[in-house]
Amino acid sequence: MSYFESRLGLNFEDLDRIYHVLKFCEELNINNLILEPLNNAKYFHEDLFHKISENTKIKLFFRFNIKPKTIKEFKKEIKFYQKFPNIISLETQVKEIQLKAAKDSRVHVLSFSDPVNMKTITPGLISLAKQNETFIEFSLAPIMIKNRALQSKNFRILYRFIQLILRMKPKFIISGNFDSLYDIRHPRNLCSVCHTLFGIPLEQAKNAFSKNVEMLLAKVKSKEGNKFIQPGVRLIKGDKLI
Repeated sequence: MSYFESRLGLNFEDLDRIYHVLKFCEELNINNLILEPLNNAKYFHEDLFHKISENTKIKLFFRFNIKPKTIKEFKKEIKFYQKFPNIISLETQVKEIQLKAAKDSRVHVLSFSDPVNMKTITPGLISLAKQNETFIEFSLAPIMIKNRALQSKNFRILYRFIQLILRMKPKFIISGNFDSLYDIRHPRNLCSVCHTLFGIPLEQAKNAFSKNVEMLLAKVKSKEGNKFIQPGVRLIKGDKLI
């Protein structure tokens, strides 16, 4: 089984730092990693991604995370990022944007990595995401903070959120999404945390770090070249599937 750390944010203007972090991840035996540019993402192109990939043994993938505050901003951002063959995730507290994104096939992931955003989720939104095969994401970073009172609060919010996800059964992934280098753990270890602390059945916890991420990446790849119409439907040219 291939395990993924599906969200690691880095400053893409500091290549030395990126290579240092990747080396650390290699020492943890992390084999699959999804990187997210944290700054000026619009100025980075595939050639930079290839350059980074060539300097590590880890199999790298990339994602862009957008945080629109208005519908107008959402439309502008999604139009720009749809041309990149990478994961597009969305984080927002605005319910109108959440609902629109859940129906938009260009958005692959609705991320609730921030407990503040997590409190805005509704069964209706989860149902809509499930219907449109949009992935739900949550992260473990909020329970790694040093402030014990806030850590306890985040744990309770995350627990309630996870139980709702387990009941409604949308497709979901789990990321570490850690800011500190020394908080990073192998996804296999994070599976145990999810199973022990949050009551996620072990097989489902493993899938959230492995099989489900592979499904997400396959979905993104299937959309390349605008050959994707809707889940399960692709174009045929002549007698060939394209």
